[in-house]
Amino acid sequence: MTLPLDDSTPSLVSPSLAPISTQNSPLKLGILASGSGSNFEAIAKSIENGQLNAQLQVLIYNNPQAKVVERAAKWNVPAVLYNHRDFNSREELDTQIIHSLQQYSVDWVIMAGWMRIVTPVLIDAFPDKIINIHPSLLPSFRGAKAVEQALAAGVKITGCTVHVVCEEVDTGKILLQAAVPVLANDTVETLHDRIQVQEHRILPQAIALASANLV
Repeated sequence: MTLPLDDSTPSLVSPSLAPISTQNSPLKLGILASGSGSNFEAIAKSIENGQLNAQLQVLIYNNPQAKVVERAAKWNVPAVLYNHRDFNSREELDTQIIHSLQQYSVDWVIMAGWMRIVTPVLIDAFPDKIINIHPSLLPSFRGAKAVEQALAAGVKITGCTVHVVCEEVDTGKILLQAAVPVLANDTVETLHDRIQVQEHRILPQAIALASANLV
């Protein structure tokens, strides 16, 4: 686990994570996202700067208003909309997602702010190759509104976790974590923003480590 805190405590901040060379050929990534796409952007930048040897094959998003589609256009990544409201079941949605991931030759699936629970249909199609970023130090504060849960619990440290996706929500193998202090005057927004800084740092690294079987 890495333990970076925030800029107000520089003596406790870990050094920047170094690039990891995972393989000769780039990883082929499919990104699932529902919101602004800041983690999508972090992955794209890590590829551009050589930290992560990968290619962004496709973005799949479920919210027609999601800003992530603008980031995909900026990085020339194809984007596919599957509005979850148009499907009768989670399994039906996941079946269509698999179709697109296979169409774009994806070998690793990255849930970068994907606000839908996935089913065994998708998990079994990419066994141990679906990765999620969650805004807490799992196993604490699983599920929705993890930042709100941390504030309500009165903890002094929370953070973010990159983990392998399995059928039970937020219980898969932990790949990498980063800690973030909870300050006395924190709101949901301020704490979430500081957690996201660390998400952007550890998600690309976790992808590289997992693909190299180093975690």
